[in-house]
Amino acid sequence: MNDETPEQMADESSAPAAPSRRQLLMGGAVAASAILSIRPALASTAASVLNCTIPVPDPARGNVAIAQDGQLVPVGTPGSVQGAGRTFTGEQVKQALRGRPLPGTSYQQNQSYLNYIRRLQSGASGFTCYASLQMPR
Repeated sequence: MNDETPEQMADESSAPAAPSRRQLLMGGAVAASAILSIRPALASTAASVLNCTIPVPDPARGNVAIAQDGQLVPVGTPGSVQGAGRTFTGEQVKQALRGRPLPGTSYQQNQSYLNYIRRLQSGASGFTCYASLQMPR
């Protein structure tokens, strides 16, 4: 039989067991492998943001022009430019937002296209790409 009182037994069973050195080392190894797994995932996310595309204008919009403020207007509207009819990569847009022109555009086209991109709403093609460019790293 056990000579301990019920109070002593309760004290011993409620006290948390100190982790052994081996358990601590195993926990550290698990944490290190998690970090090594996450870091490449973040790097590939950053790369995919720069490779995503933004069509100007949205292909569902058809044959339209883009006004200087970025709104879609009928073709032939004074001061508007024809839609690019192509896509720009996230990297190209990121550089253009920092002052470089979009490839193959005049000054007026560049300004109109950038204003169009800035006005993108949820659900439009390219919105997710543009929104991801706005996220801080």
